[in-house]
Formats: sequence, C-alpha cells, structure tokens
Amino acid sequence: MSQTVLREVEHDITVSAPAADVYRLIAEVENWPRIFPPTIYVDTVESGDDEELIRIWATANGEPKNWVSRRRLDPKALRIDFRQEVSTPPVAAMGGAWIIEPVSPTESRIRLLHDYRAVDDDPESLAWIDRAVDRNSRSELAALKENVELATASEELTFSFEDTVEIDGSAKDVFDFVNEANLWAERLPHVATVRLEEEAPGLQTLEMDTRAPNGSVHTTKSYRVCLPHHRIAYKQTTLPALMSLHTGRWTFRETETGVLASSQHTVVIRAENITRFFGEDGTVEQAREHVRNALSTNSLATLGHSKTYAESRR
Repeated sequence: MSQTVLREVEHDITVSAPAADVYRLIAEVENWPRIFPPTIYVDTVESGDDEELIRIWATANGEPKNWVSRRRLDPKALRIDFRQEVSTPPVAAMGGAWIIEPVSPTESRIRLLHDYRAVDDDPESLAWIDRAVDRNSRSELAALKENVELATASEELTFSFEDTVEIDGSAKDVFDFVNEANLWAERLPHVATVRLEEEAPGLQTLEMDTRAPNGSVHTTKSYRVCLPHHRIAYKQTTLPALMSLHTGRWTFRETETGVLASSQHTVVIRAENITRFFGEDGTVEQAREHVRNALSTNSLATLGHSKTYAESRR
C-alpha cells in the first residue's frame, strides 16, 4: 500500500512592528486583498468568537483558485490556525498556522506554517503545490512586512470611496450588465477592447484597454469574483502608473423602488510616480484627486449605462 505524502514547510520573516499589531492585521481578513498580493477577495461565511469559516479567492502560480478555510483565532497566543474545508485540485488537503513571536517591543517574527497533500499523491501535482506555496508565502510575508512597516506613510496614500445610483429595474439585470464585461467594448464608450476569460463559473480574468478623456489608452488586468446577483469583487494586477494597488466591489441591493447599484474602490497611490505626472511640486492630494476623478468617471459611466439597460428591460 502506498503511503500518503504529507508535505510540511515553514516560511518566516522579521518585521519592525509590535507583535499584537501584526496579529490584528492578519486576523482581519478584509485587509487581505490589500496586503497580500495573491489574494483577490475574501468572504466570511460563518463567524464565531474564536472560529470562522472564510472563502478565499487567490492566484496560485498565476492561476485564479478558490477554496474554503476554517480559522481558529487565539489572540493571547498570537496564533491563527487554518484548515481548508474544500480544496481545489491539485490540492487534496491543506492547513497550517500563522504564529507571531515578539522579538522586542517594536519587532516581531512571523512564522507561516503549511502542511498539504496532492490529489492521488501525484508527484507533478505535489511539485506544482510546492512552487505555489513557496511563491505565495514569500510574497505574502514580504507584502505583510512592507505594509506593517509603512503603515504610517500608507495612511496618506491609501483611500476608499464609493459611487451609487438608483435604478428602477431588477438587481439581476444590473448584475448581468456588469458581469458581461465581454460586451463592454460595444456597450461602454470608454472601453476600447476587452479580453475576458472565465476559468470557472463566477471567476473571471478581465483585461481591457480603456480610453482616457485626453484620448490616451491604458491597459488594465483584473481578477473578478462574481456572486450572483448581488456582488462582483475584483483586484487589478496590471495597474496605471499612479496606483500601486486597486481593489473594488460592485454591489447591487434591491429596494422597494428598484436597485441601489454601487461601485466601491480602494486605492494606494504609487508615491514615486507623483512627480512624473505633476512635476516636482506634485502632491499626494493631487494624485488622489486625479485617480478618484478618473475612476469615478468610468464607474459612473458604467453604472449609467447599466441603469439604461436594466430600466429598458423592466
């Protein structure tokens, strides 16, 4: 009888931040798309005092995947254990832990443990998982170190905002308009071309060329998680030069009179490119205003056309 191959690995990094602060950052999963490069979106399915069930969408070796994990949180021990309840092939099972160890009052060590098996103990699949875990663990820890240590500076560079329109139609029709991004080049004047792939139902890779008001065209790439008919969350991986991060969320909430459709954005400004756009006297505030205006213009245009579409189908 063949023996099951269980791989156990550990990655670690030391950061200049108090251990309790690091623990809180990891414990709050709503931060993950912002602080961990592979993470696209996290949805809390169940939540208790010290245990929760979460659904995670993330890239592994450049491929979007999703899985469900159960987490047990121990703030006293500064430890978070996790175990995938529903894994995605080639992963048969995976679990591990985050362990935060104080080094000094202002420094801590983060240990990230993983244990996993491949479907049918296939050696090629196990090697694929080895590479994915190693790449994601290194990028997660590096990003976590950067985000913790630059927390003060990033407060000025990070901002969120939301645009909302009322629509006299159904949430399904509005959702369909935003979900069917493959038709945006025909439906939206600011979209030049679109390349859309749906690797699995509701998990999309969207690459598009967008026209700016000055006639220039820029390319963006996003991973999107589409949850009919109330939410589409996304994370851009190919970004305009003024942004180092952009995550967003389309939401569609039915009301007594129709639908409230919203577009929410969270942005981190790329500080080193500010002077390139605005000269030596350029400021973060100028960059924030420029990015917000550009994103709001496109979001409101999309919401406006979705309103026309949905109301015509009443």
